[in-house]
Amino acid sequence: MKKISTKISLFILIGIIISACNAEKRVPDGKQLLTSNQILVNGKKTNDEDVSNQLYQKPNSTLLGYRLRLNLYNLANLNPDSTYQAKFTNNPGKYERKAKWLSAKQVDRLGQSFWHHGIHDFLKKTGEAPVIIDSVKTQKSLSRLQYYYFNNGFFNVEANFEHDTLSLKRGRIKYNITTNKAYILDSIKTNISSPDLDSLYNNSKQNALIKSGNQYKTIDFSNEKNRIASYFRNHGAYYFQPTAVVFDIDTIGKKNKADVTINISDYSYQDKDSTKTESFKLYKISSVDIYTDYLPNTSKQNITDSISHQNFNIYSRGKLRYKPHAITDAIFITKGTSFADYKTVLTSRYLNNLKVFNAPSIQYEVDKKDTLHNSLIAKIYLTPRKKYSFGSSVDIMHSNIQDIGISFSPSLTIRNIFNGAETLEVSVRANIGSSRDLANPNNQFFNVSEYGVDFKLNFPRIFLPFPTEKIIPKSMIPSTLIGLGYATQRNIGLDKENFTGTFSYNWNPKRNNTARFDLFNIQYVRNLNSPNYFNVYGSSYDALNEIGKTYNTNPDYVDNNNNLKIESGTNGFINDVLTGVTNLPTNDFNEVKGIEERRVRLTENDFILATNFSFSKTTKTDLADNNFYLFKTKIESAGSLLSLIGNATNLKRNQNGNRELFNLEYSEYIKTEFDYIKHWDLNHERVIAVRSFFGIAIPFGNSDYIPFSRSYFSGGSNDNRAWQPYSLGPGSSGATNDFNEANMKIAISAEYRFKILGDLKGALFADAGNIWNVFDNVTDEKSTFKNFSSLKDIALGSGFGLRYDLNFFVVRFDFGFKTYNPAEETAKKWFRDYNFAHSVLNFGINYPF
Repeated sequence: MKKISTKISLFILIGIIISACNAEKRVPDGKQLLTSNQILVNGKKTNDEDVSNQLYQKPNSTLLGYRLRLNLYNLANLNPDSTYQAKFTNNPGKYERKAKWLSAKQVDRLGQSFWHHGIHDFLKKTGEAPVIIDSVKTQKSLSRLQYYYFNNGFFNVEANFEHDTLSLKRGRIKYNITTNKAYILDSIKTNISSPDLDSLYNNSKQNALIKSGNQYKTIDFSNEKNRIASYFRNHGAYYFQPTAVVFDIDTIGKKNKADVTINISDYSYQDKDSTKTESFKLYKISSVDIYTDYLPNTSKQNITDSISHQNFNIYSRGKLRYKPHAITDAIFITKGTSFADYKTVLTSRYLNNLKVFNAPSIQYEVDKKDTLHNSLIAKIYLTPRKKYSFGSSVDIMHSNIQDIGISFSPSLTIRNIFNGAETLEVSVRANIGSSRDLANPNNQFFNVSEYGVDFKLNFPRIFLPFPTEKIIPKSMIPSTLIGLGYATQRNIGLDKENFTGTFSYNWNPKRNNTARFDLFNIQYVRNLNSPNYFNVYGSSYDALNEIGKTYNTNPDYVDNNNNLKIESGTNGFINDVLTGVTNLPTNDFNEVKGIEERRVRLTENDFILATNFSFSKTTKTDLADNNFYLFKTKIESAGSLLSLIGNATNLKRNQNGNRELFNLEYSEYIKTEFDYIKHWDLNHERVIAVRSFFGIAIPFGNSDYIPFSRSYFSGGSNDNRAWQPYSLGPGSSGATNDFNEANMKIAISAEYRFKILGDLKGALFADAGNIWNVFDNVTDEKSTFKNFSSLKDIALGSGFGLRYDLNFFVVRFDFGFKTYNPAEETAKKWFRDYNFAHSVLNFGINYPF
């Protein structure tokens, strides 16, 4: 009853605060607060975002219908300095008394403190001043609406507005738009003076953006102008600019129709004091000159070395430090071909991608040796970066292993290491962190650590003994990466050493597509503290200990409290059960067997030799783009090559019947993943984001399970946020183990993101998914995916989040509530734990997807 009374009191208090706020507090007498805009087009209300964006004045923003920012602004004192001084003006003795207690200087500074000044600055900055109806701005809005519809083909648009008074200090504006009939494009003609351009236009007019029968739209004419200019400049018209395209639109004698004439005059240029005109020419490249160590801001280059390679002229101020092909492979501008803008862009992109030069300068000049004056010399100026560069970074991170971590990573980059524009990067990383979920006997805050070193050698080409230009042309910016890495972890699970090696090819099939093929991806994971298994995986120990208390007969296996000793007691009891020394009922025997199988799987060292291919495609144009999709897929095969070698060489088998290499049982499996993300921009910083994921890894041959490092888990800040990491699934098993994982995963998430005030954003979300075991050695029916009926075990979490945008990253807090829990009894699956007491708070950096 006390809790209910407290909640009622809280709601009443909030209601009093809200009702006490006067939205008209700072509305001057004789003025009105703009409460709403209404736009009627041909008598019907429109909510078109493009139309409403034409208005100069919009009402104050609201949060769930409440003008939060306006009321925050109204709470602020607009003149805190005057108010502070008035306290002493009205009571002179008060200043003297305060000055004796503090000092005159401190009393003056007190007026600039947060409580007297800063809080009001915060309220004004966070809040929003009242939007006062301004007739001048209203008239401008009306004019913009007319222009908007005029630019969309409604040349006879009629518009007016009405100012409705709702109360003494409140009003609204109603805009009435009558579009009348739109104008349609009729005949399309051309008047192109230069014969060469006339031929080019005829070759491309099927792609024209203005066509007979289309409604007139100004934007189409602007885009057509750019399309024509782009096409001409990519086919030799070096001097052509969009301004050379002029449209004549004739509506005389036409009823709602317009004739269009595309005019392209000859090229005009300034020659000393006179203006000259001539037909546009189509230029070819007569020479490509490359300056490999150009000094900006100086005319003295002192060229001492030069070489010609495949019709490229390469110059250097000293001895040439690059193999010729390393540079010419990055050049798309070639002798004898037509001038083309896109080749300039590709060349610049490729040269930047080499990471051995600063941004290149590409210039063209008319070849004076050509008597026809239709040839260009392409001059490419390259300024090398420093051969050695040092860098360092400090990161604060949050992951499924660490609640919080601090990482320091110094690095050294060596450029042009073999004179072929290769880069070698050596980086060292040191990370300390905190994890409350892991074994922490000393209860220290920073209780986990990781140290490592990585070597990455990048070749700006496909590194193979045969040419690949026909398969992966250089326009796809191919590269080869050779990487080696070593890392060691302490107080993270069983502690590990991790050795990795990669040999991969990367390229961009299209502008927003990326592809990667790992010819070899090697990982060796060595557990350093396997005897610590039952200390880390406490749930497995509790289950085993409970059975041991009932059936164990060997006093050497237990301590004074009759608990199994770790590790002698646990190992001894398991061995007695599996060898038949201790007889158990079938259910308990199977549970002990399952515990041991999982212990072996998670404590065995993993050796993985995999080949994989991954591909991604996105329509995202920049960081501000909130209307895009991203698709990623990956397929990986591990161990097949080793099995072929093992069969050919009769590689030895261990006691489990599996082959070993260097006394290591290698993993064999095939794995595939699909990830799709879609964002819809609803404007006003409102976004709907959806993500779907499916992944499955199937063991075969030398393995009957998937290594822990290649398995899936569910839960956490980037997954189903109503569950902690590793605490959901598999299936409806109820996450009975620590660090639950499986080899198949389904995940679907959706978010509605919106602005609250300033840089503070909010979100409502729902996450669905789970993990299952399939085609492996797990026999528990609750954990395995049998058929489509197992989809009933998909868990659902929902909740809300708060995000603060710091520009360089977003700090995120999400509150997840278990909405549908497949591990519960049928009557308790829905909304059983839907309360703050059982919610999960997730801390994250940046958006979850």
